[in-house]
Amino acid sequence: MKKAIKIFLVVLAVAAIIFFGFVPQMIDKSMNVVSKKPPFPKQKYYDSIPFIADLHCDALLWDRNFLKKNDHGHVDLPRMIEGNMAMQVFSIVSKTPRGINIENNDDHTDQVALLSFAQLRNPADWFSIKTRALHQCEALHGFAKSSDGKFRVIKTKKDLQKYISDRQNNHSITAGMLGIEGAHCLENDLNNLEEFGKAGVRYIGLTHFFDNEWAGSAHGIKKEGLTEKGKQLIKKMADAHIMIDLAHASQKTISDVLKYHNGPVVVSHTGVKGVCDNNRNLTDAQIIEIGKHNGLIGIGLWETAVCGTDAAATAKSIRYVADKIGVDKVALGSDFDGAIGTHFDVTGLPEIVEALEKYNFTRPEIEKIMGGNIRDFFLRNLPD
Repeated sequence: MKKAIKIFLVVLAVAAIIFFGFVPQMIDKSMNVVSKKPPFPKQKYYDSIPFIADLHCDALLWDRNFLKKNDHGHVDLPRMIEGNMAMQVFSIVSKTPRGINIENNDDHTDQVALLSFAQLRNPADWFSIKTRALHQCEALHGFAKSSDGKFRVIKTKKDLQKYISDRQNNHSITAGMLGIEGAHCLENDLNNLEEFGKAGVRYIGLTHFFDNEWAGSAHGIKKEGLTEKGKQLIKKMADAHIMIDLAHASQKTISDVLKYHNGPVVVSHTGVKGVCDNNRNLTDAQIIEIGKHNGLIGIGLWETAVCGTDAAATAKSIRYVADKIGVDKVALGSDFDGAIGTHFDVTGLPEIVEALEKYNFTRPEIEKIMGGNIRDFFLRNLPD
């Protein structure tokens, strides 16, 4: 009997080692793939672009060492520096449904809880959406502290101004900012907004893949607009200088936000129906209204957003938005590490420059699209 128990415990231990040691990384590697692998040819002036930036990356969801170059996924510190990336917004994913899709999802399942368990994260993360989101914020700050000055987290306008000045003399440093996908991580409590603001969160997408207590999702069941609590939330966000992200918002939510909110908005990662018609993307009317609100639209680097798997597909959608509301209001919103396949990892961004040239953008316009617009948007809208 004792021998049988010992055998059982050994088998259990081996199974645990295999599961916790390999399964999370296998999931990461299988989901965050690329259409084109590095290395990429040098572009004639890419390395001299002063500020390359991207509005959306989910790297904090995955159990990787951000400070080391990984052989999978899309973003880490060495690859950001190699790709001349000045700033990446890291968005926090705190809950996703099983069978995730762009049409209809409910909130009854929680795949991120399972991933947190498989990654052996803090047990509190298994049960609290708010806690796991705050721990992702802490992780980014922790990477900054351990980076020997190569990486910093931007929280204020003063931080960004100082960083821009420092980077003019040293392109071997880079920076990040925090955002959130889905206000459900506030756990139905407006007072929790302050805690996330202190953690450095500077935009919040009201919804992710399901409707919540604040608003309807483009991919939810009812797809309604702002709730009464949602209207309170966007006012409190404006007072706290936390911007509204309309990515994943339902048609009604977008209309309500643009009706009740006079300030700027961001669409951190999206496509446009005029190029790629699906439930994920913006209509022409929405593009125009976002432009009137001095908003910024980030165009994605994945197939559902742009109906293609290369830089040319993304450049086509960028051209479309620029023609509608001007070149100053469009940017990159890759969705790197978002459990999807992207055109390439962060070192492949020179491909975008080449594609934009073929769509007749000038070099000054390309520099705006590649990051200048993001820099200027946050210089206008971050808290002092």
